[in-house]
Amino acid sequence: MKMDKPKIQEQLLEPETMAFLESNYKLIENITLDQQEASKVSFENVVFRHVTISESTLEQFEFTDVRFEHCDFSNVNLSGAFMHRIEWLNCKFVGTDFSNSRLQNVSFLHGLGDYSNFRFAHLKQVSFSESTLIGADFAYLALQKMEFSQCNIDQASLTGTKMKDLDLSDCEFDSLVLTMEDLNGCVISPHQAATFVGLMGLIIK
Repeated sequence: MKMDKPKIQEQLLEPETMAFLESNYKLIENITLDQQEASKVSFENVVFRHVTISESTLEQFEFTDVRFEHCDFSNVNLSGAFMHRIEWLNCKFVGTDFSNSRLQNVSFLHGLGDYSNFRFAHLKQVSFSESTLIGADFAYLALQKMEFSQCNIDQASLTGTKMKDLDLSDCEFDSLVLTMEDLNGCVISPHQAATFVGLMGLIIK
């Protein structure tokens, strides 16, 4: 999928403190924080590297031209976020709440996002590549191009999401939560067909 990449300056600054939520630093790295609460904070042209945040609520954050490298945002509430030209590289977002967020030109590569929640999000030019998304919630998405490439999406929910032209043919799954109406126009491989036959109430002998 062709998408715009983050426009990040080559010269980066290191933060001197851990109070980065109100900072203008261009490189934030090697930080572990928990039980943070903030809302409507903006980051632009920033690299997060080896940052771990847990048990935190960071609602309606805005990220533009940002790269996350080897970060762990598991179980963080990022609902209502706005993300534009973002890269998530080798990151953990297990159980992370992205619900009601707007993501545009966002890529997740080599991610661990089991049970993450994207419900009711608006996704435009968003890709998940070589990532694990077991039990993730992609229900009721407003889609303008989303891509799964070599992902494990077993038990993921896609209920209420129109899957026309969505290619799942190289993804791994035994079951998905959806309806046949959602599946209309989705691209699958021949060996995946049996999984969807079950949704129709048919039995293969």
